[in-house]
Amino acid sequence: MNAEAQGIRIRHRGYQPQVHPTAYVAPTATLVGDVRVGPRARVMYGAVLAAEGSRIEVGEAAVICENAVLRGSAVAGDQPVLVDDHVFVGPHATLLGCEVGRCVYVATAATVLQCARLGAGSVVAVGALVHVRTVLPDEYFVPPHTVALDAPVRLLAPGDPGLAEAVRRVGFAQVAFGVDAEWNDRISRYERIAEVRVAEFGTHADDEILNHG
Repeated sequence: MNAEAQGIRIRHRGYQPQVHPTAYVAPTATLVGDVRVGPRARVMYGAVLAAEGSRIEVGEAAVICENAVLRGSAVAGDQPVLVDDHVFVGPHATLLGCEVGRCVYVATAATVLQCARLGAGSVVAVGALVHVRTVLPDEYFVPPHTVALDAPVRLLAPGDPGLAEAVRRVGFAQVAFGVDAEWNDRISRYERIAEVRVAEFGTHADDEILNHG
């Protein structure tokens, strides 16, 4: 395959995407910054892989389906997205600053947050959420529309009365954005989170589009 004609590739912070000659990146997929797509990998239509100040690595024969979002970050320490070999990332799934072991299946609309680690052969089913710093053992199954958090991991259903307190304890704002604010002070917390992203995303003003798919 001709990697030179694949996808929309953008140089960001001095880094440009690298695509293995045997990989396929769809014309409407977007690769931004230090993104490395490995042998025989497939990045499908509408997927966005944005390294920001970190990096994204997609392993051999990994599949990133339509409209999936993979985003690295460095606003709260280096948080790359590392996708090992033979991983399947379903349509509309989101991977943020996390590590995904080999042969993992991340289903449609599932989300994996910063500093989480998914063991080899684990499954994150449709609409499930793996929260920050959660560690899934090898071949672990997260059921549809549930929340996995902590290490050792535990599962909570969306209506579980303990879910809000469990999420508060994981310290999402601190892990993801370096923002230390009280859980109940939501206006202040989200104002500061927005400012972090404004500064981070503002660095795209100097991006260079290398091709147009």
